[in-house]
Parts: sequence; structure tokens; C-alpha cells
Amino acid sequence: MPDTQRERPVSPAGEEQERVAADLAATVSQLVRRLRTASPQGSLTPSQRTVLARLDTGGPATTAALARAELVRPQSMRVILGALEDLALVARSPHPTDGRQVIFSLTGRGREAVASVRHSKHTWLTDAITHRLGPDEQHTLAEATRLLRRLLEE
Repeated sequence: MPDTQRERPVSPAGEEQERVAADLAATVSQLVRRLRTASPQGSLTPSQRTVLARLDTGGPATTAALARAELVRPQSMRVILGALEDLALVARSPHPTDGRQVIFSLTGRGREAVASVRHSKHTWLTDAITHRLGPDEQHTLAEATRLLRRLLEE
């Protein structure tokens, strides 16, 4: 096998970092799944929830902008937005400068759905932290949260 295809030896410290990375990724994935099940919007797909949250935090956007932000094809985003529009959670309006595009924004019902989902998630997580972790563990979790934010910085 050519040298370029051989695996590099991993140091014991590197093995530990890889193990921590794998454990962290798996745990975060499980937490995200658990938070999804805590919210009442069971009829919405994860993609639909994400688009609603993005419109809530980022404001009105075009299909193309949402597709780029969510790393999906515009055709896929059109399907997601169509379903949300059918549920009266988003509304379309003409783009102010480009007649070929439309802008999607949350409706009042869409804002209520986002708020309900967030409230349910936060309530579950607050209850879990309060009842399953002691004061020292809660402090450790707060510190770990700050570290996770640093990992996300670009």
C-alpha cells in the first residue's frame, strides 16, 4: 500500500482525544433527539422545525438563502417550505427587489409553534438538570457549556 494511504499511528493522547470526540458527538446527538421528543410539535419533521427556528432568529428569507443555510438543495427547501405553508406556519410575500423570488416569514401561528417547542425543550432540560444533577455537577455542566461554545467559534 502506498504511504499516502497508510493510517498514521495515533498517540495515546490522540486516542484519548478521539474517544472523547466520539463520546461527545454521540452524547450530543442523543441529547438533540431527546429534546425533539420533549416538544409538542410531533407532526413537524426535524427539517421543518429547523427552518421555523431559523426564520424566527434570522427573520424573513428566500428559499435559496434558507437552502444555503441548511445545506440542502433549493428543491428540497421548496418542499419543506410548501409543507410549512400548508400548515399556515409560514407565509410568502414578493421579494422587494427581485420579482423572480419570494420571501418566507413566520406567521403568528408559526411564532407560537416555535415558542411552544422551545418552551417544552427548556422545561424538560431544566427539570432534568435540577432533579438529576447535584450542585457541583450543575456547575460542571455550566463550565462544559462554555467550553462547547468555544468549540463552535470560528
